[in-house]
This record gives sequence, structure tokens and C-alpha cells, in this order.
Amino acid sequence: MPSALAESHIPGSVHRLADLTWEEVRSLARPLAALLPVGATEAHGPHLPVGSDNVIAEAMAEEGARRLAAEGTCALILPTLAYTAAPFAAGFPGTISAPPDAARALVVAAADAAVRAGAGVFAIANAHLDPSHVRCLRDAAADVAAAGRIAVAFPDVTRRRLAERLSAEFRSGACHAGRYETSIVLAVRPDLVRSDIAAALEPNPASLVDALQAGRDTFEAAGGPRAYFGWPAEATAEEGRRTIEILGEMLAESVREVLA
Repeated sequence: MPSALAESHIPGSVHRLADLTWEEVRSLARPLAALLPVGATEAHGPHLPVGSDNVIAEAMAEEGARRLAAEGTCALILPTLAYTAAPFAAGFPGTISAPPDAARALVVAAADAAVRAGAGVFAIANAHLDPSHVRCLRDAAADVAAAGRIAVAFPDVTRRRLAERLSAEFRSGACHAGRYETSIVLAVRPDLVRSDIAAALEPNPASLVDALQAGRDTFEAAGGPRAYFGWPAEATAEEGRRTIEILGEMLAESVREVLA
């Protein structure tokens, strides 16, 4: 197997940190953007695995990296953060909900590693939308920015200007393990989708946004006794591929902005 050392010098290339030696990391071309996929380990209905957010975050990071590489930026994809705050799903078997401060510290530590690798920007590709987790990421991004050692890019899809570019189901707030997420997993890892179960699921239009405003703080209280919201039976791989392109472009845009 050829060494990745020579390839690491190539501008506009894509690398995975976990696959490199430390000397290859040191030799990565510039400009260099470090991309952190952020997911979770939590219940995603009866038809998707508990690691679905990780699949989605990785797809976003890979698409963003591909776009950046095509423009001459070397992209370094960091290992996925799979443990974070997930209190909404904490009542379901398989969910691992970590303290928000622990997840915040891990994100800051990943940014520090990006600095040592020589990256000029640290970008967060987030697919987990639990409110406590999103606050954790915003705080972590502020911590990294305040330290002034590396620029931070965080395309927060819960913000209106980005949410408006995503699907109607996503904008409705009924989008956990529904059509939006199921479509993405179908596009990337169809082997992980229990398609026969998904096809038989009734729509659940209960909005998590409305539930939050009403003070509810679990999937059960929000009207999701099986940990899904939306229209999973309508999911398609084609929609998933389109959504990945949008998410990847959001990530690439945010990196371009800070590099500029």
C-alpha cells in the first residue's frame, strides 16, 4: 500500500484524520480545513439505527470536503463525535446522553487538535438537533473563536436562514427519523434502514418546535412514543442525495466565508 505522505502535499485533497500517521498530518497541504462531523447515539424510530445522526453528519462532512477540495482547499475529516447531550431520547434503550459540558469540551479539544495540524479553519458538520446539544455546540464554537487560534465555521441548520433551504418536513419541526432523515440514510447506508417497517409507519406530524415552546422535553411528551416524527414512509434515496448536496454546500459556504 503506498504511503499517504506524498498525497498529503496535494492541494485540494480530502483526508481522514484517523487514517493518517502524525507525520502525514504534519505534511498536509494548505489551505487546510478541519471538518468535525457531529452526531449522536439515540433512538431514531423503529426503522433507523441509533447511529443515524452520525451517518448524516459524515455525509455532510464528506460532501463539504469534496466541494472544498474541488476549489483547492485541503480538507481533513476528523473522527465523528457520537456521544453528546440527547435528553429528548434518553428514555429509549440504546440512547447515550452525555453531559452537555462534556460534549462542549470534546468539541474544543477537537479544535485544538485542528490547530496543531495546521488548519486555518475548524468546521462543525452537525446532524443532531436536540436543543441542549445545539446550545452546547454554539457555546463550544464561541469558546474556540474567543481563543483566537483558529477560525470557526458552524452552519447551524436550526437557524432560519439555513432551515429555509431544507425540506418542508424539516421546516415543520416534525423531522426526527421522518422523511428528511430516513431519506439521507437511504442514500448513504440503505442497508441500515428497516424499509418494511418504515413503509408501514403512519405519519406523525407532531412538531418538536411546538413541543419545545410548550415546555415538553422528551420525545414521549412531545407526541413521539416510538421516537419518530414526520413522514418516514415517504422517504426516498433521491431526496436524500439532494439533501446531502445542500448540507455539503452549506458547510463549504461557511468555510469559504471564514477563509476569505
